[in-house]
Amino acid sequence: MIKPISHEQLAKVRRRLRFLYGDQADKLAERFYYLVGRYGVGLAQREAEPRRWDQKDVMLITYADMVHKEGERPLQTLTKFCADHLKGAVSTVHILPFYPWSSDDGFSVIDYRKVHPDYGKWDDVEALGKEFALAFDLVCNHCSVQSPWFRDFLTGIAPGKHYFLEMDPKTDTSAVFRPRTSPLLTKTQTRYGESWVWTTFSADQVDVNWQNPDLLFEFLDILFLYLSKGCRILRLDAVAFCWKELGTSCVHLPQTHELVKLIRDACEIVAPDTLILTETNVPHPENISYFGEGDEAHMVYNFSLPPLTLHALLTGNGHYLTKWARALDYPAQSCTFLNFTASHDGIGVGPARGLLPEKELTKVIKQVETRGGKVSYKALGDGSKIPYELNITYASALDDEKDPALGQERFLCSQGIALALKGVPAVYFHSLMATPNDQEGVKESGIPRRINRHKFTESELLGVLSEAEGLQAQAFRRYVQLLRRRANYPAFHPDGAQKIHNLGDHFFCLERTSRLGNQTVYCVFNLTAEAQTLKNPANSEALAKAKKFYDIVSGKTYSNGKKGVKLAPYQFLWLVPREE
Repeated sequence: MIKPISHEQLAKVRRRLRFLYGDQADKLAERFYYLVGRYGVGLAQREAEPRRWDQKDVMLITYADMVHKEGERPLQTLTKFCADHLKGAVSTVHILPFYPWSSDDGFSVIDYRKVHPDYGKWDDVEALGKEFALAFDLVCNHCSVQSPWFRDFLTGIAPGKHYFLEMDPKTDTSAVFRPRTSPLLTKTQTRYGESWVWTTFSADQVDVNWQNPDLLFEFLDILFLYLSKGCRILRLDAVAFCWKELGTSCVHLPQTHELVKLIRDACEIVAPDTLILTETNVPHPENISYFGEGDEAHMVYNFSLPPLTLHALLTGNGHYLTKWARALDYPAQSCTFLNFTASHDGIGVGPARGLLPEKELTKVIKQVETRGGKVSYKALGDGSKIPYELNITYASALDDEKDPALGQERFLCSQGIALALKGVPAVYFHSLMATPNDQEGVKESGIPRRINRHKFTESELLGVLSEAEGLQAQAFRRYVQLLRRRANYPAFHPDGAQKIHNLGDHFFCLERTSRLGNQTVYCVFNLTAEAQTLKNPANSEALAKAKKFYDIVSGKTYSNGKKGVKLAPYQFLWLVPREE
């Protein structure tokens, strides 16, 4: 049954449009009204509340061609691998930009409405969507200079000629926040002469002009296409930079927040199950501002978690991780964190600033460099630069050259932390595989991020997994088993309660409780290379009453004795109290 857009829904959209575009709002609201239903999307009558998430929800982050086989479209190969190996372990597959692109491994989009022919077809995307929920990227701050939009800009063809930001190179842009060391403005030659265009991230990624409502409707049309192809989670890439106003930092502007709210409103009208995920790799207070008042992003990345977890396990000191986690404010049940340790990008340094002293941050950077990692920098207003990102696989970052097996335990401990913490877990393909650094990829491309973007042939990947005694194969099996076991415990529901316990710097400890209050899981992590003893009740009322504990991780049962429980180096336990 199809229902019309309600007066209240349209009025809300109109208010957003008035905030962004002033007296054009009424005309634009009418235009929105007639856009609804595009590609056959939405307005279906739903009896129940929209589904958000539960303990079974885990997102896999992967490139479309992460696994490829000669004679087969990579999206088909990826679907087959995920269906064969990851059912019951992950619920959602985030396919990183699979559109035609020119640089940045997909994030310089040429055509938002097509699937890159090297990856497959829309039919392949939809086939994957029959096995798993799907997450797509809406690369909303910039597009490729090879895009039809930019070609129209160069030749003066409407509406594309108004889709980009031209600027006199003498303009004072010193207040603009710079995430890169590359120039903010890039010279280009148009039909009408020389022009300088805004390029936040690179000369190939030209920023689009959201002050033009035609561009808004271009992206709304793209959004509805993605929803029609099975997108359930919409990731807004680099969204913090979308709206520009000279004299400001041009990041996190009120108009940007209103834009996110408008996109959420549009999704709630046509596809209420859709979730908005914002990608804002910035210090924590700025990052969580995208929750708004529960009316912006449904999920934001927990960007401080990767560097803080890395620090805790490299130093054996959980003081800063525990302090941060205890102070972490969780939003209303309509919002949650996406917890991860690694993604296709590097480990952000900025989200750790203010949480780790500079000397502790320096320790992490040095340890990453000794393990073959790279350090990327961003420019400051005075012309200097500071570390912005650490480029390394998370497995290599926690490796122990002298004792690889111990390094594997340390790596798996880091993954256990991200899986236990309140929120929805996201697992990068190379974390699932415990992949080492791809130094050859960096050497061939000159791109530091390629260290964590190796692409497997199917035979190579299956060969790695077939090595029964190989550390990567072991890590994969243990990781997948842990994910499947976790899915059976409502205490890990993203909306369940959480307590962080302080057991001293050698441990990280948290207690998760189901929404109904009828199940508790006590998660404790040994952050050191030495055995440690956990003594109960460890400030936990649930543990104090229990006589025995079942460990989800190992499947073993422990007694609540005076001697406590001994944890091996980097071992972690997920304990379920039992009274019998």
